[in-house]
Amino acid sequence: MPTLSIHFDPEILAHLAKATTGDTVHVTLSLGGGELSPTQVATVAPKGPLAEIMKAGLLTAGTVLTFRQPRANREGRATVTPDGELIVDGHPKPFPSPSKAAGAVTKNLINGWTLWHTPDGRTLDDLREELKKRTAA
Repeated sequence: MPTLSIHFDPEILAHLAKATTGDTVHVTLSLGGGELSPTQVATVAPKGPLAEIMKAGLLTAGTVLTFRQPRANREGRATVTPDGELIVDGHPKPFPSPSKAAGAVTKNLINGWTLWHTPDGRTLDDLREELKKRTAA
């Protein structure tokens, strides 16, 4: 009988340990070890509002975006999927746009482009502006 071994990064294990009953935990598995032929791997092309930023390499799948609103006592966390959607902690389905993802957390209409931050502190709007500068040059 074949054996399946799953190895998790310690950061993922820490996140799972903090999960509560109402949290939705999304796990993405990838095949490791050895070369795969092109017929064995299905490439997912990003689509939607984040597609061009991802194609330019300014945002990658697996990036964790966050926001904090201290006055409202709110914070959010979302993970970018390979197809350019956002998986928001506590929600079972991905969101197609930054603003829809932000609205799911804040329960308000809100500009997700200026709300979500990358790990280095830039907003999605900053990335969009950087892309505009690159394509204008």
